[in-house]
Amino acid sequence: MSVRVPFLNPRRALPRAMLALVLAGSLSACSNSDDSDDDNASPPEVQEKASANLALLATTDLHFNVRSYDYFKLAEDPTYGFERTATLIRAARQEFPNTLLVDNGDTIQGTALADYEAQVSPITCSQQSSMYKAMAVLQYDAGTLGNHEFNYGLPYLNQVLGGGLNVEGVDASLSCTGPGFPMTLANVQSVASGKELLPPHVILEREVNATQEDGDPVKLPIKIGVIGLTTPGIMNWDKRYLENKVTISDGRAAVQAQVTQARAEGADLVFVLLHGGMSDANYSADMENPGLYIAQVAGIDGLIMGHQHSTFPDRGTNPAYTYPGVDNAVGTVYGVPAVMASSWGKGLGVIDYALQWDGQAWSIDTSKTTAEIRTIQSTDANGGTQYVAADSAVAASVQTQHEAAVEYVKTPIGNSNFRMSTLFADVGDPGAIQLVNQAQQAYVSDYVTANLPQYADLPILSISAPFKAGFQGGGDYTDVAPGALAIYHAADLYLYPNTVYAVKVTGAELKLWLENAALRFNRIDPSSTQDQWLIKDTKTGQVPSGQSAFAGYNFDMFTTPDLRYEIDVTQPQGSRIKNLTYLDAPADGKDFIVATNNYRAESSARYILGEGKAFDIVYASPDANRDVVINYIKSNPQITRSANGSARSWRFTPVKTAGAVLFKSGKDSLSVAQAAGLTGIALINADDGSGEGRAVYDIDLSQTN
Repeated sequence: MSVRVPFLNPRRALPRAMLALVLAGSLSACSNSDDSDDDNASPPEVQEKASANLALLATTDLHFNVRSYDYFKLAEDPTYGFERTATLIRAARQEFPNTLLVDNGDTIQGTALADYEAQVSPITCSQQSSMYKAMAVLQYDAGTLGNHEFNYGLPYLNQVLGGGLNVEGVDASLSCTGPGFPMTLANVQSVASGKELLPPHVILEREVNATQEDGDPVKLPIKIGVIGLTTPGIMNWDKRYLENKVTISDGRAAVQAQVTQARAEGADLVFVLLHGGMSDANYSADMENPGLYIAQVAGIDGLIMGHQHSTFPDRGTNPAYTYPGVDNAVGTVYGVPAVMASSWGKGLGVIDYALQWDGQAWSIDTSKTTAEIRTIQSTDANGGTQYVAADSAVAASVQTQHEAAVEYVKTPIGNSNFRMSTLFADVGDPGAIQLVNQAQQAYVSDYVTANLPQYADLPILSISAPFKAGFQGGGDYTDVAPGALAIYHAADLYLYPNTVYAVKVTGAELKLWLENAALRFNRIDPSSTQDQWLIKDTKTGQVPSGQSAFAGYNFDMFTTPDLRYEIDVTQPQGSRIKNLTYLDAPADGKDFIVATNNYRAESSARYILGEGKAFDIVYASPDANRDVVINYIKSNPQITRSANGSARSWRFTPVKTAGAVLFKSGKDSLSVAQAAGLTGIALINADDGSGEGRAVYDIDLSQTN
């Protein structure tokens, strides 16, 4: 099944109902009917040779950041936002005579406004998602789904996509407003129908402004096939919504089949929207980031990537992707032009195709085709950081819902006497983690007491991570000021719409869990006199050659004096957790219940426990971790450092190093470490020179407490 979208003015989209009629008519017109009279058909007119440029413009991982606004801080933030990407899009349309605009998913989730429309004050069938309403201002041509599109469940997804999802538990007859542009998804199938959840590819029929050999302008038809793929992890991450309702297939095989089909339908160009990035691991059907392998499928003319919130091509001194087959200078992956445009509206992928028309068919002049990422940030002549202006039409399109979401997140729920921050969570500050752990632990304890008497004698622990750990810049940390607490503060403490899960683990499995978390750190050589980076992160620290970065949101930690352990960063991976005890006795040989989230419980066992292993899930809660935190604060409104922000389970094993051990965090933040009682932390450079608001700090590992 494919969808053929006829020529539409790229600045103007048809209403959904009218679009459906056009599509139906188009499909009928292209059917192989016995009534057609091919013998009497006129031969195709042979056109003069011509050339044209077509710019493929791509966004990815917008995560509902319509506005350049931080709902957790109630403040404007010009470092991101689709309203600024829109300015780049308009500029590109002025520059290039022909453009095609696509989106690569993770679009409808990620901000308080998204949660407000999906869960707090749900939009109706006749209302368009504010994210899609903003995108309608720019009139997108096609899109695909990311993994976060499934976070709110299939009925909501069905509604915001306009209806028509033939899957159990969903009203496929709904005819809602929808996104206003066609969606494609080739690797997710409905169990109920046995077919793809969405069209596995779409054919866009367009005209391009071209120039004939004699210099005369001409308009020529072109057919463009677009194939979408999402991340296989959806089957674990949103298992509660998707199990027994959809299945996922091999993405590479799906692309191979759809390229063949799109070419058979006359596609001159074929693009793949891959909601995934690149990894050089061996290919598997459930591979999260298969970009290297998808690019090698014959017949692909362009690859749009995402999911990893990174940038390709990266022409800086330390690009994230340096695998064989990857050319950052040219912007290709195994010869295929490719882009990954960061996240949150920070950049726009642009592939400028030089096309040649031979009178009957199009071809690509690869020597003149370029790929780049255009960003909303630039540096002026004085070294200052500048951002492109916001598009006023985009901002205006969501103003009413934006204001409603702001009022909602201001709802008061408690008070705090200390600054809850993840600025120094990597080096031991539990200030923004302990409250989350307390809320999860209390929630699971209540449930076990009431419903699971067989586990009544097991210790119940809770684990969480610094979900905001600086990846997006020096302001990308949880940072809740002392004083009144509102709902938006709780949303800052727990960023994602996960749900609470509880798993039963042995002491040995608990140690494996913590060993996995310790991958956050590089191995430190105590004898080296050179500076060494502590954190294994491409943005906030150095990643040694041959190693992968380890995201801060995977750095799980306990925050209770009952459980104690050390992390020895001088040891190799898998041998770093020392002196793991519970109530001052070795934890090995004991069993525990651990409160966590659905992502960790469903999809992380293979990384924590080993390939083929699974957690023993004793409770899969329907309640969001964030709501559990909000309700905990409501029940315990007086939040203090002594009761809710000072309990540490772990420390670094003390060691004297010959050289400095460095890490990066937000600027002007040393006082946060000092207030948390961390010793051995010193400011080395107030500005790391990245233009992203980070400073460089030193940690004396011999003084950790």
